[in-house]
Amino acid sequence: MKKLQHIAVILIASILLQGCGAYSFSGISISPETKTFQVNFFQNQSPRIFPGADQTFTNQLQDLINNQTNLSLTTSGGDILYEGEIVQDYVSPNTATSDISGTPAAQNRLTIAVNMRFFDSKDSTKDMEQRFSFFFDYPASTSENDIRDEALQVIFERITQDIFNATLARW
Repeated sequence: MKKLQHIAVILIASILLQGCGAYSFSGISISPETKTFQVNFFQNQSPRIFPGADQTFTNQLQDLINNQTNLSLTTSGGDILYEGEIVQDYVSPNTATSDISGTPAAQNRLTIAVNMRFFDSKDSTKDMEQRFSFFFDYPASTSENDIRDEALQVIFERITQDIFNATLARW
Protein backbone atom coordinates (compact mmCIF):
# COMPACT_ATOMS: atom_id res chain seq x y z
CA MET A 1 0.00 0.00 0.00
CA LYS A 2 2.84 2.44 0.85
CA LYS A 3 4.49 1.63 -2.46
CA LEU A 4 1.27 2.56 -4.27
CA GLN A 5 1.12 5.87 -2.37
CA HIS A 6 4.72 6.69 -3.30
CA ILE A 7 4.01 5.94 -6.96
CA ALA A 8 0.88 8.12 -6.85
CA VAL A 9 2.79 11.01 -5.26
CA ILE A 10 5.60 10.76 -7.83
CA LEU A 11 3.07 10.60 -10.67
CA ILE A 12 1.17 13.66 -9.42
CA ALA A 13 4.37 15.61 -8.81
CA SER A 14 5.68 14.87 -12.29
CA ILE A 15 2.37 15.94 -13.87
CA LEU A 16 2.43 19.20 -11.91
CA LEU A 17 6.05 19.90 -12.80
CA GLN A 18 5.37 19.09 -16.45
CA GLY A 19 2.62 21.74 -16.38
CA CYS A 20 5.18 24.37 -15.43
CA GLY A 21 6.67 24.02 -18.91
CA ALA A 22 9.32 26.62 -19.64
CA TYR A 23 8.69 28.64 -16.51
CA SER A 24 11.83 29.89 -14.87
CA PHE A 25 11.81 30.10 -11.08
CA SER A 26 14.03 33.18 -11.33
CA GLY A 27 11.37 34.87 -13.45
CA ILE A 28 13.77 35.45 -16.33
CA SER A 29 12.21 35.33 -19.77
CA ILE A 30 14.98 34.89 -22.35
CA SER A 31 14.61 33.22 -25.73
CA PRO A 32 16.67 29.99 -26.00
CA GLU A 33 18.33 31.44 -29.12
CA THR A 34 19.67 34.39 -27.11
CA LYS A 35 23.26 33.64 -26.12
CA THR A 36 25.02 37.01 -25.70
CA PHE A 37 24.41 40.45 -24.26
CA GLN A 38 26.11 43.77 -24.77
CA VAL A 39 26.09 46.82 -22.50
CA ASN A 40 27.35 49.95 -24.20
CA PHE A 41 28.94 52.68 -22.08
CA PHE A 42 26.28 54.76 -20.27
CA GLN A 43 27.74 58.25 -20.61
CA ASN A 44 27.02 60.79 -17.87
CA GLN A 45 25.06 63.61 -19.52
CA SER A 46 23.65 65.06 -16.33
CA PRO A 47 24.45 68.70 -15.54
CA ARG A 48 26.53 67.65 -12.53
CA ILE A 49 29.29 65.19 -13.19
CA PHE A 50 30.37 62.60 -10.64
CA PRO A 51 33.73 61.39 -11.95
CA GLY A 52 33.52 57.67 -12.67
CA ALA A 53 29.77 57.39 -12.09
CA ASP A 54 29.18 56.40 -15.72
CA GLN A 55 31.75 53.60 -15.61
CA THR A 56 30.44 52.40 -12.24
CA PHE A 57 26.88 52.23 -13.57
CA THR A 58 27.90 50.44 -16.78
CA ASN A 59 29.91 47.87 -14.80
CA GLN A 60 27.08 47.27 -12.31
CA LEU A 61 24.59 46.60 -15.11
CA GLN A 62 27.02 44.20 -16.83
CA ASP A 63 27.71 42.39 -13.56
CA LEU A 64 24.04 42.02 -12.69
CA ILE A 65 23.11 40.51 -16.06
CA ASN A 66 26.21 38.31 -16.03
CA ASN A 67 25.41 37.01 -12.53
CA GLN A 68 21.66 36.53 -13.05
CA THR A 69 21.67 34.87 -16.48
CA ASN A 70 23.69 32.34 -18.45
CA LEU A 71 24.29 34.89 -21.23
CA SER A 72 27.83 35.76 -22.29
CA LEU A 73 29.01 39.37 -22.25
CA THR A 74 30.29 40.63 -25.60
CA THR A 75 31.62 44.00 -26.74
CA SER A 76 29.79 44.01 -30.09
CA GLY A 77 27.03 42.18 -31.91
CA GLY A 78 25.21 41.04 -28.78
CA ASP A 79 21.87 39.27 -29.15
CA ILE A 80 20.49 41.78 -26.67
CA LEU A 81 21.85 45.29 -26.32
CA TYR A 82 21.60 47.89 -23.58
CA GLU A 83 22.55 51.49 -24.18
CA GLY A 84 21.69 54.85 -22.69
CA GLU A 85 22.91 57.68 -20.56
CA ILE A 86 22.76 59.12 -17.07
CA VAL A 87 20.49 62.10 -17.68
CA GLN A 88 19.73 63.59 -14.30
CA ASP A 89 21.47 64.01 -10.97
CA TYR A 90 20.28 66.50 -8.38
CA VAL A 91 20.03 67.11 -4.66
CA SER A 92 16.86 68.46 -3.07
CA PRO A 93 15.77 69.11 0.51
CA ASN A 94 13.65 66.22 1.69
CA THR A 95 12.51 66.76 5.28
CA ALA A 96 11.74 70.16 6.77
CA THR A 97 12.77 70.96 10.32
CA SER A 98 11.02 72.96 12.98
CA ASP A 99 14.38 74.48 13.86
CA ILE A 100 14.28 78.28 13.57
CA SER A 101 18.05 78.53 13.24
CA GLY A 102 17.73 78.83 9.48
CA THR A 103 18.54 75.22 8.60
CA PRO A 104 16.15 74.50 5.73
CA ALA A 105 16.11 70.70 5.88
CA ALA A 106 16.95 67.83 8.18
CA GLN A 107 17.53 65.56 5.22
CA ASN A 108 18.60 65.88 1.61
CA ARG A 109 17.78 63.56 -1.25
CA LEU A 110 20.17 62.72 -4.07
CA THR A 111 18.22 61.55 -7.13
CA ILE A 112 19.74 60.04 -10.27
CA ALA A 113 17.90 59.17 -13.49
CA VAL A 114 19.09 56.94 -16.31
CA ASN A 115 17.61 56.73 -19.79
CA MET A 116 17.92 53.16 -21.11
CA ARG A 117 17.31 51.67 -24.55
CA PHE A 118 16.99 47.89 -24.93
CA PHE A 119 17.17 45.99 -28.21
CA ASP A 120 16.52 42.26 -28.68
CA SER A 121 17.83 41.05 -32.06
CA LYS A 122 15.79 37.83 -31.76
CA ASP A 123 12.47 39.57 -30.98
CA SER A 124 12.13 43.25 -31.84
CA THR A 125 8.72 43.42 -30.12
CA LYS A 126 10.66 43.44 -26.83
CA ASP A 127 12.68 46.54 -27.77
CA MET A 128 12.04 49.41 -25.40
CA GLU A 129 13.20 52.78 -24.17
CA GLN A 130 12.51 53.82 -20.59
CA ARG A 131 13.73 56.20 -17.93
CA PHE A 132 14.64 54.80 -14.51
CA SER A 133 15.42 56.77 -11.37
CA PHE A 134 16.05 56.25 -7.71
CA PHE A 135 17.19 58.30 -4.71
CA PHE A 136 19.31 58.25 -1.59
CA ASP A 137 18.38 60.23 1.52
CA TYR A 138 21.08 61.53 3.85
CA PRO A 139 21.34 64.00 6.76
CA ALA A 140 21.58 67.62 5.69
CA SER A 141 24.48 68.04 8.06
CA THR A 142 26.50 65.53 5.98
CA SER A 143 28.44 66.62 2.94
CA GLU A 144 27.41 65.11 -0.37
CA ASN A 145 31.06 64.20 -0.96
CA ASP A 146 31.02 62.07 2.21
CA ILE A 147 28.08 59.93 1.09
CA ARG A 148 28.72 59.85 -2.69
CA ASP A 149 30.15 56.32 -2.94
CA GLU A 150 27.47 54.77 -0.73
CA ALA A 151 24.73 56.74 -2.47
CA LEU A 152 25.85 55.70 -5.96
CA GLN A 153 26.04 52.07 -4.86
CA VAL A 154 22.48 52.11 -3.47
CA ILE A 155 20.99 54.09 -6.36
CA PHE A 156 22.72 52.12 -9.12
CA GLU A 157 21.86 48.80 -7.48
CA ARG A 158 18.18 49.70 -7.56
CA ILE A 159 18.21 51.15 -11.09
CA THR A 160 20.10 48.18 -12.57
CA GLN A 161 17.68 45.78 -10.87
CA ASP A 162 14.71 47.75 -12.24
CA ILE A 163 16.25 47.64 -15.74
CA PHE A 164 16.86 43.90 -15.42
CA ASN A 165 13.27 43.31 -14.27
CA ALA A 166 11.81 45.43 -17.08
CA THR A 167 13.85 43.83 -19.85
CA LEU A 168 14.53 40.23 -18.90
CA ALA A 169 12.19 39.35 -16.04
CA ARG A 170 9.28 41.27 -17.63
CA TRP A 171 7.87 42.40 -14.28
